[in-house]
Amino acid sequence: MNHILVVDDETEIRTSLEEILREEGYGVVTAATAAEALVLLQDAPYDVVLLDIWLPDRDGLDVLTDIRQQAPESRPEVVIISGHGTIESAVKATKLGAYDFLEKPLSLERTLIILKNAVEARRMRAENAEFKRQFNVGSVLTGESVPVKALRQQIRLMAPTNGRVLIYGESGTGKELIARAIHAESLRRDRVFVELNCAAIPEAHIEAELFGYRHGAQPGGLMEQRGTLERADSGTLFLDEVGDMSLKTQAKMLSALDEQLFTPVGGTQPLRVDVRLIASTNKDLEEEIAKGNFREDLFYRLNVVPFFVPPLRERKQDIPLLVREFLAEFGRQYGRPRMEIGEEALAALGAYHWPGNVRELKNVIERVLILNPRVLRIERKHLPPLTHKAGARSTEEFSTLQQARDAYEREYIQKKIEEARNNISHAAELLGLERSHLYRKMKALGITVRE
Repeated sequence: MNHILVVDDETEIRTSLEEILREEGYGVVTAATAAEALVLLQDAPYDVVLLDIWLPDRDGLDVLTDIRQQAPESRPEVVIISGHGTIESAVKATKLGAYDFLEKPLSLERTLIILKNAVEARRMRAENAEFKRQFNVGSVLTGESVPVKALRQQIRLMAPTNGRVLIYGESGTGKELIARAIHAESLRRDRVFVELNCAAIPEAHIEAELFGYRHGAQPGGLMEQRGTLERADSGTLFLDEVGDMSLKTQAKMLSALDEQLFTPVGGTQPLRVDVRLIASTNKDLEEEIAKGNFREDLFYRLNVVPFFVPPLRERKQDIPLLVREFLAEFGRQYGRPRMEIGEEALAALGAYHWPGNVRELKNVIERVLILNPRVLRIERKHLPPLTHKAGARSTEEFSTLQQARDAYEREYIQKKIEEARNNISHAAELLGLERSHLYRKMKALGITVRE
């Protein structure tokens, strides 16, 4: 439940707002004076403060200044209320850090919209503050393999720029972590990081989620909603699985990228934003372009700085580090003592192909801890059956002949590249291929190698 503090010297306004907001599912506390409000703010956390600008004992803007002194992760958003609203008051309140400004008599619909958006802004700010407190590129990108070291170096090089980034990688490889790492190392690290999963939102709704909507454009909904582009203004917008975006939305996104200007669905006034865009995909976008599923011009605008996140099978030396990290994480989460893992269990995990990548590994470790509550050392017998099949590739791992063929080609090419000590020209000779043909094969199969 989100908690709201209503500060107003008019009893009728306090009472009516309390009743309405409780019906909307908020926890509500009221105060009639600035002194009472400041005591309440010390006693408990609030998500939003609805603050009257005229209070009997103090100016509301002075109270706003006091609230802004709190730590970013704990302070509430403040929405100023005034019966004598002027442009000057609104501008001053905004400069002092108010989220928005409401005039009396209050419009119920506008109040609820602003309150909902303020709660979301507070949540994102707290989440970003917590992430930055815990963030370290080395700890987020666990591993000492060559691909992980290369990713760390690439992040440190490219993050401080405003260049658009397109992150390639299979599902479960950690593309979102890379996006957050880029944001946390960027010049926008103190601004918001907003994520939109294009694959998780129905096609009919993604345009409204991205650009927002105005004036009842969504039947049965509120009159307006800020989209992710607007909420990400001055920060970073991460479009996860951008390859699932509809062609219609791609066209609008193209225009927004070119001019940093867009019009909400159902709106008439264009909005200008300053957003750094990071996108990710588990698809071959060039293949999607050939199929007519993705716009070529949008691809070139997104693909300014490509990042390639390797699948777990190409960085298996990182598995022991990842396993111990997950054991520690879930041990804290479930209140378990320090956990260890045997060498045979690690060998079994290292032999498995991991089609679900790091996400699958993390799920396996959590499952083992849940199913073995009294075990302090994980042995091979504690692992789920899927990892026991790892020595020889099982036909159950593939759903189509093409997947099996690709897996064999991938392993064979990787073996020859290792024999050639990562020299692609020599590997091409061993394989009897032209160098350019080998590069195309590597790209199609998701093989990344530093020569």
